[in-house]
Amino acid sequence: MSSPGTDPAVRRVGTAVDGDVWRVTLDSAQPGNPVDLPMAEQLVAALRARPADSRTVLLTAAGPRFCVGGDVRGFAAAEDLAGHVAVLAAAWHEVVRAVLHCPVPVVAGVHGAVAGAAIGLLGACDVVVCARSTKIRAGYCALGFSPDGGSSWALTRALGAPRALELLLTNGTLTAADAHRFGLVARLVDDDELPAAATALAAQVAAGPVRAMVRTRSLVRRAAVRSLEEQLDEEARLIEESARDPEGREGVRAFAERRQPDFRGAVSTAGP
Repeated sequence: MSSPGTDPAVRRVGTAVDGDVWRVTLDSAQPGNPVDLPMAEQLVAALRARPADSRTVLLTAAGPRFCVGGDVRGFAAAEDLAGHVAVLAAAWHEVVRAVLHCPVPVVAGVHGAVAGAAIGLLGACDVVVCARSTKIRAGYCALGFSPDGGSSWALTRALGAPRALELLLTNGTLTAADAHRFGLVARLVDDDELPAAATALAAQVAAGPVRAMVRTRSLVRRAAVRSLEEQLDEEARLIEESARDPEGREGVRAFAERRQPDFRGAVSTAGP
């Protein structure tokens, strides 16, 4: 099912190899990179097509705005609005899951505007770098909709329930500074510095112990829903797993030899 008025053959997502980094770029012909079914399907395909030797995904967007959320014009043109929205939400949730469970860390560089389902996409990324002028707005209630795409999870996790509800129920806007203060985004940079900053961060992450980073992601994501006893058990299991990994052995050797570790060279048979 394609959004009315859209051609699934038209590219919505670009990909490129940049050293160890797999670049995935939202690049729709429509202003603001609105989410339609072709974009969702192409994003999942792009993440699944990640070259096996890449060590980080960098998610960015072309144009003046990162992503304005769902394609509302497509909603208006749909003969079966509920069915159209249900199919699109299910497809976008697969995007969020693909990011959340990506075998390597995912870095995002965002700018301009982030709205609706795109908020949930940010919540699934591991590190988000944000341009200072960016505005973040859920916008669901303006359409008479409840949230999707993990946006309610991302906002509640970062802001807490009272602030998340205030933002969602009043169609409020979150500045980049507030998003950083509350923890929805990890870093703020000047607008003209965003491309270079996001690229540099992705390269830095790619040079690190990516399998240990993915284990760390698992621990942090689940910490809020586990007891301390459960978290201690999982930490013990994963640090032992890390110590068995070539990354861990390389890190310890490098420390003892007083040199920088070469995590790229510490490749197991599984690989990142």
